[in-house]
Amino acid sequence: MEIDDPGDLASYLPPTGGHAWLRRGDGMVGIGEVARFEGGTAAEADEWWEQVCARMEQETELPEVSGVGPVAFASFVFDPDHSDHRSVVIVPRLVIGRRKGRSWLTAIGAASGREPALPAAEAAPPVPAGTRGVGTSLDTDAWQAIVREAVGRIGAGLLDKVVLARAVTLEAPEPLDARSLVTGLAQRYPTCWTYHVDGLVGASPEMLIRREDGLATSRVLAGTIRRNGGEELDLKLAHALARSGKNLAEHELAVDSVARALEPFCSGMNVPDAPYVLELPNVLHLASDVTAVVHPGVSVLRLAGELHPSAAVCGTPTVAARATIAELEHLDRGRYSGPVGWLDTGGDGEFAIALRCGLIDPDDRRRITIYAGCGIVAESDPVEEYAETEAKLLPMMEALGVDTAGH
Repeated sequence: MEIDDPGDLASYLPPTGGHAWLRRGDGMVGIGEVARFEGGTAAEADEWWEQVCARMEQETELPEVSGVGPVAFASFVFDPDHSDHRSVVIVPRLVIGRRKGRSWLTAIGAASGREPALPAAEAAPPVPAGTRGVGTSLDTDAWQAIVREAVGRIGAGLLDKVVLARAVTLEAPEPLDARSLVTGLAQRYPTCWTYHVDGLVGASPEMLIRREDGLATSRVLAGTIRRNGGEELDLKLAHALARSGKNLAEHELAVDSVARALEPFCSGMNVPDAPYVLELPNVLHLASDVTAVVHPGVSVLRLAGELHPSAAVCGTPTVAARATIAELEHLDRGRYSGPVGWLDTGGDGEFAIALRCGLIDPDDRRRITIYAGCGIVAESDPVEEYAETEAKLLPMMEALGVDTAGH
């Protein structure tokens, strides 16, 4: 049902069991759970969701707004063949949303004729002070060594690009509350998509795929440089990034991979001739927005499954890059760098790539593992690539209250 503006959506998240998708103050939060799908591929999850939708009877006062009515929040594993983690799709009992100036409350299982009640809003508690690092997937020297190995393989013609990631595990003095992280990330990175699904929380700058009214949009980010903080120097850095042969080559591979994946399911595709520079508080990215008309009956989840893994998070050729990651990285990425987002009963929705994120340990909520990666091409320098991962870890470090003066 349509409701008055509820204010800060994140304030409705419960301490546990909540789900979030926020950008520029709009989006949705989900509370509770009425159905769950675990494991399997995006295609299998899409089929499961179709079956769930077929059993539902729904009424809505806002049929013209995507996301109104029952929705599913989803988060998928990067590489199921090399992970102990499982993909998850969750249908919340209650959804509070705001989009295009309209606000709504969806309740699943509510008795006909009875209006659901908006839960009480509550400010997020402060992030506990004293969070510290307690482990890493590979230390500095070891990670730079695998970058050198990857550059050597690229030089030998075994692949064109591979994305290598690293992880840092942090421990807080008391259990972490996802509400605090969601609130902090949404405030600091309003142009990113802030998400929380089953313990995975982050703020991604990269829209893997959006489907709305038959139009698909994918934002490709590849090619990154760390900001200095001064306006004049950042402008020079942006110009340097836009002219960097290494970064432009990396970006072109990523855009081509998205266009090829979308082509069988879309028509009228528009691929920009050149990228633009996307400015975030801590980094600058080369970005391109690819758009296309989606064939009827193809859901956003189906498109997300076809796009993943893109060259932006895996590399190219895909099979060779994926095998290289599994061999060199010494890391179970879990749901990091996999698709994360939501979809509605009409197949519309949004899926970002799960970047700038952390996974709260379900067995010890004081612990969280955060992730960062970068694209390795022939011209990559291991020291510079490590510095790029440090920059990409900053959003989660800052959200956790970690002193980042040395990063």
